[in-house]
Amino acid sequence: PVEGLFSHKHYLVYFDFFLFFSKMRLNLGTYQRSSEGGGHQRQRRSWVWNQFFVLEEYTGDEPLYVGKLHSDVDKGEGRVKYVLNGEGATSIFTIDENTGDIHATKRLDREEQPYYTLRAQARSRETDLPVEPESEFVIKVQDINDNEPKFLDGPYSARVPEMSPVGTSVVTVVATDADDPTYGNSARVVYSILEGQPYFSVEPRTGVVKTALPNMDREARDQYLLVIQAKDMVGQMGGLSGTTSVTVTLSDVNDNPPEFSRKNYQFSVPESLPVATLVAKIRALDLDIGPNAEMEYRVLDGDGLGMFRITTDSDTQEGLITLQKGLDFETKSSYTLRVKASNRNIDRRFHSVDSFSDTATVHLNVENVDEPPVFISPLTKIVVSEAAKVGTSIGTVSAHDPDSTNSPIRYSIDRNTDLERFFNIDAASGIITNAKSLDREVNAVHNITIFATESLDPLQVGKGVVLIKVTDINDNAPVFAIEYETYLCESARPGQVIETISAVDRDEPQSGHRFFFSLTAEAAGNLNFTLRDNKDNTASVLTKRGGFQRRDQTVYRLPVLIMDSGSPALSSTNTLSIRVCNCEADGSPRACGTEAAMLSAGLSTGALIAILACILTLLVMVLLIVTMRRRKKEPLILDEERDVRENIVRYDDEGGGEEDTEAFDMVALRNLNVVRESSNVTRRDVTPELPSLFPPSRLPPSYKMALVPPDNGIFREFIWDRLKEADVDPSAPPYDSLQTYAFEGSGSAAESLSSLDSLSTDSEQNYDYLSDWGPRFKKLADLYGDGHGGGGNLFAS
Repeated sequence: PVEGLFSHKHYLVYFDFFLFFSKMRLNLGTYQRSSEGGGHQRQRRSWVWNQFFVLEEYTGDEPLYVGKLHSDVDKGEGRVKYVLNGEGATSIFTIDENTGDIHATKRLDREEQPYYTLRAQARSRETDLPVEPESEFVIKVQDINDNEPKFLDGPYSARVPEMSPVGTSVVTVVATDADDPTYGNSARVVYSILEGQPYFSVEPRTGVVKTALPNMDREARDQYLLVIQAKDMVGQMGGLSGTTSVTVTLSDVNDNPPEFSRKNYQFSVPESLPVATLVAKIRALDLDIGPNAEMEYRVLDGDGLGMFRITTDSDTQEGLITLQKGLDFETKSSYTLRVKASNRNIDRRFHSVDSFSDTATVHLNVENVDEPPVFISPLTKIVVSEAAKVGTSIGTVSAHDPDSTNSPIRYSIDRNTDLERFFNIDAASGIITNAKSLDREVNAVHNITIFATESLDPLQVGKGVVLIKVTDINDNAPVFAIEYETYLCESARPGQVIETISAVDRDEPQSGHRFFFSLTAEAAGNLNFTLRDNKDNTASVLTKRGGFQRRDQTVYRLPVLIMDSGSPALSSTNTLSIRVCNCEADGSPRACGTEAAMLSAGLSTGALIAILACILTLLVMVLLIVTMRRRKKEPLILDEERDVRENIVRYDDEGGGEEDTEAFDMVALRNLNVVRESSNVTRRDVTPELPSLFPPSRLPPSYKMALVPPDNGIFREFIWDRLKEADVDPSAPPYDSLQTYAFEGSGSAAESLSSLDSLSTDSEQNYDYLSDWGPRFKKLADLYGDGHGGGGNLFAS
């Protein structure tokens, strides 16, 4: 036991150094204590403590002894009790209130909680008052090696360039140990490689994975799987370990040049291919990938250097050879190209620029194709005057067969481009003539297509375009530019300009239009108006006198002669209508011509509009009256002269007898009382008595057959009730509709309409086989097989 005094606390603390403590802080101090009435002094050594230690993961059956508390006040008489408070008090740690012994009742895990802070106090058992101030202390959980290292970020993936030198860093792996790093070697980890040798290694203390072999080639092997181990206790025996995997992928570098699989390529090219057509593909192989395998092709030399070009397909890295000019087998039948393929991205660490390329020779053989005729000029321009007579030769086209056969050519016009057949062409010579007179003013340009067909192979047809421009001649006389409406005020003075006229001409002379205006010889001496040519293709109309009056004359007509400057000159006479008007003060016309005459008669514009409105109203009223009279109902009682067949509803189908419930309602047949009581309202427009409506002499044959009384009185009564119901039904349409019913059965006066009576004829047909066809044909077998026919059928005619 160690007896100590600390801050008025007197405890006796016992320690079991072998089981519970590995380290302890001791502060040794001295204090001087003098006895009462004595002169000598004595020095005592005191233990000063602030924490206890206890091992984690204790597995014993008994509670684990932690330590002992004792107060100097406790004389062993049982008057003092010890109390423990704080973290884990009573749940984890207990204290013997009589002896002060502290025990741990549960297993402790340092990784969950490394220490516990508690408070101890000595109290009087009688008064429960503290005899010592409360003191705080710590119980620290001492670590053992019970956790293995773990790679929290694993598994790992890393990339390293191929051909990397030895010692190139790939990735750093990190393992953590939950044990106490400040105590012992439980958390001191070392790394080692279990799988992946001899290609890679790992630094034991840092966990850096490095390359261990030089010149690792991605093209030979592009991926490696490593297993890294981390072991605590500095790797010593008995330490715990954990592992992780590292997937190392070698990234590509440009260490392989492109190579053609063959040194010579041969292709056939039809001579008929158009320009820019793809004619061949070649490819140089490169073991690298991505940007390191991107190719660049070019033509070095050869006789096809100007005829073909080569480009690179960015997706497939192929060399695409395309045609730059048209081929002609008869001119040259083969071409040779020397092509070079090289990498776009060169890595100078491995090879020089020149060594990263390869060459190949491409032979292109031109195939002869039966080609259509070719025009000497694909577009022929012809100029012809519109005065050319029909049958005039206006131009010639020429085509030839480019093949060695040199077939004769026949020419024709595509009539879809010459719908009105203005032109013809000589089939043998290609001379074009006009088949109709040409008019530049109707169509100034004709665009026609000429077919050139080989005589030996009509399927070979060439096309050429002929553009025919029609030149102008002076064949149209000038006329007024617009339809003039000329007004003359009654207050006009002599010499006043009342209109300025101009002219147009459909012709287009090269020097431009020049028009001359004058009055005709008949109008030159009139006393009312004169004409002045303005020398600018316009003319002014002037008055010769004043005092024009509408009462005297409302309209004057002035003939004007217009002549052009063509050769020969053409002219036309155009009449200018001049209306005399009553004008406002500013000269604007207010009333002219016929309207003015009516105004002079005393009718204003408003009065005229009112009269017209009245006339229209009367017309509308008359139309309404006529329409209403036509819509009046006609008498519904048919006169005897009308053919009643137009109201008969006919059903030309044969019923299925009494078993047929689809053609009519059997419920109505069996519940006649309901029909009789259905309606008590009588229609006033129809007489319910049938004989009075339709005399027997007037009935058509179909009605007579329908009205023959059947043998059964029930059906006779039903038919008459139905007729009466139709007559008195107020919801029926406002016209007569006769519904007839007839019952075909035994002794029916209408006789049978069925074809089953054919059994009674002299037919030798045998129907006995119907009985072998099963139950579905039983009825037919009974009717035909036994030679008997009959049946009850209800028909509506």
